[in-house]
Amino acid sequence: MLRILAKTVVWFVAISVGLTVLYRFVPPPVTVTMVLDGNGITKDWEPLSRIDRNMVAAVVAAEDGKFCSHSGFDTEAIEKALERNARGGRLRGGSTISQQTAKNVFLWQGEGWTRYLRKGLEVWFTFLIENLWDKRRIMEVYLNVAETGIGTYGVEAGAQRYFGKSAANLTPTEAARMAAALPSPKTRAVKSPSGFTRRYGNTIAARIGTVKRDGYDACVYQ
Repeated sequence: MLRILAKTVVWFVAISVGLTVLYRFVPPPVTVTMVLDGNGITKDWEPLSRIDRNMVAAVVAAEDGKFCSHSGFDTEAIEKALERNARGGRLRGGSTISQQTAKNVFLWQGEGWTRYLRKGLEVWFTFLIENLWDKRRIMEVYLNVAETGIGTYGVEAGAQRYFGKSAANLTPTEAARMAAALPSPKTRAVKSPSGFTRRYGNTIAARIGTVKRDGYDACVYQ
């Protein structure tokens, strides 16, 4: 049993490292989330050079303001999430863009007992991409595999769906509305948002200038 366990661990490490190195240069062809999506898959990979900086600044403002300064994990955000969850109510996470990228590319979505297994694996894959990719690649992959609508993956497919244009030409408002919908892309409207989504999008749009001016996205463009 110990030999089998040891071989399993060795194979898992070898395969996971190999895939991470491969995806440093090659776009991930498909993800578990895409395969399990009963709504089909609409996606269009675009290099970061053809994605507007407004989109990068928007997701930094919305999802991970410390993206350029952490090594994959925002300990302060995790501690605050644990405190909120301990008080009860709906569970909330403190995931960084790096963690979300690791989950989207290598793992699966959903709750239940498998969530705890996934979280453990997420730590491993986050460690790998932070050490085998650079920040620009992490952002590039994230913006190409994140679910941006029902059956829609990546910001290029999302921009075409909602605005009829390329992600290379997104305005701050358009980028902010897409970023505001990312936590719940199947239920939050992008094109004509209302209520919380609209207010949140406006807040993100207002922060985009700060992200650029103060260099919170600088590691992506070095």
